Amino acid sequence: MDEKGLGKRLQTARQAAGLTQQQLCHRANLSFSTLTKIERGAIKSPSIFTVQAIAGAVGVSLDELVGSAPPPARDLLKTKSGVSFIYFDVHGCLVHFFQRAFAKLAADTGASADIVETTFWHYNAEVCRGTMTIHDFNTAMAKRLGVDASQVDWKAAYFETIEPIGQMQELLVWASQRYKVGLLTNIMPGFLNLLKQNGQLPNIAYDAIVDSSEIGTIKPEPEIYKIAQQRAGCPAEEILFIDDSRANLMAAEPLGWNVMLFDDAHPQEATDRARQAIQPA
Repeated sequence: MDEKGLGKRLQTARQAAGLTQQQLCHRANLSFSTLTKIERGAIKSPSIFTVQAIAGAVGVSLDELVGSAPPPARDLLKTKSGVSFIYFDVHGCLVHFFQRAFAKLAADTGASADIVETTFWHYNAEVCRGTMTIHDFNTAMAKRLGVDASQVDWKAAYFETIEPIGQMQELLVWASQRYKVGLLTNIMPGFLNLLKQNGQLPNIAYDAIVDSSEIGTIKPEPEIYKIAQQRAGCPAEEILFIDDSRANLMAAEPLGWNVMLFDDAHPQEATDRARQAIQPA
């Protein structure tokens, strides 16, 4: 990678997007010193995760940012266990957010974090199915917490506190170069696209995306797995699903999928186990 060329393209793309260095740092979850060094060409071979986060934050493709030709067609492989398609969960697997977001809302409303969390779970499934709007969710949360509706802004709390699990996101990018990959997530309307645009998720060419809010069903309901299998376009025994919820995994296993629990309390160890499991045959 041409570090100085990358730095110049980054600066041009950032300015074209109307972003200051500080704003780009916030969007891409980077330190100011790292960003300035990349723009100066002082960092040799920045990680693909960092470059991908920057590309998503300034709204350009990874190829545009690094100045490379389109990548060649993948020579798709299978793992030692015969897996050719890997579905990744988002929350608790590729990003952390829950506890920090609950703490943010607790600070905004004066309610205790445990009450905020309990209240959140009363309505989360409806929003993730797309049957409740974010506005109605905020209103219902505020009413249950006994505060003014203006004090509850879940979307703001979510995006201010989201924290990428870098090790796992790097593994996702690595896997996408060898296998077909997809996202299978319970998520609120519009959030997935914003995560990619903000560089908080790798903005790669996914082979399938199963967004609960777009299809009207959530994990661990059977219908979401049927849709996911259709979109994967391969036999059930060639699918691996990585998720942080045992309930979600147990719902997929009877279909013949391979499943793996991700422990987000120990992300490095969990990522190492996943990497070992998906080594090519």
